[in-house]
Amino acid sequence: MRIINFSHPLTAENLGQIEALTGVKVEEVKDVPSQIDPHQPLAPQIEALLDGLGLTASEWQTAPLIINLPALNYSAACLLAQLHGRTGHFPPVLRLRPVPGSLVPRFEVAEILNLQAIRERARGKR
Repeated sequence: MRIINFSHPLTAENLGQIEALTGVKVEEVKDVPSQIDPHQPLAPQIEALLDGLGLTASEWQTAPLIINLPALNYSAACLLAQLHGRTGHFPPVLRLRPVPGSLVPRFEVAEILNLQAIRERARGKR
């Protein structure tokens, strides 16, 4: 499985948590700087980030991917739209949370959100 990380670095502990939750070995983590220029249109910037990953159309559609979304909500929304267009579905995303009582700020994997399943459940509310 590949993780595409648009946020803060993931620790070895985080990767172990992801493997425990999924039952699948993390083969690769692609760290993608997601800083944007707020004075330029957002969509082309996000598109360029994804293009820079060098994945083929086939890889986008078939590779097991988990996404760690950028913290900026507008970037995350635009990224999800781009990813849905490239993969044909919503990808699973990480939800991290602060470790309680940690002297130095640390984060743990709270869950992996299956956005496609969430979308399909929501369709029943139409």
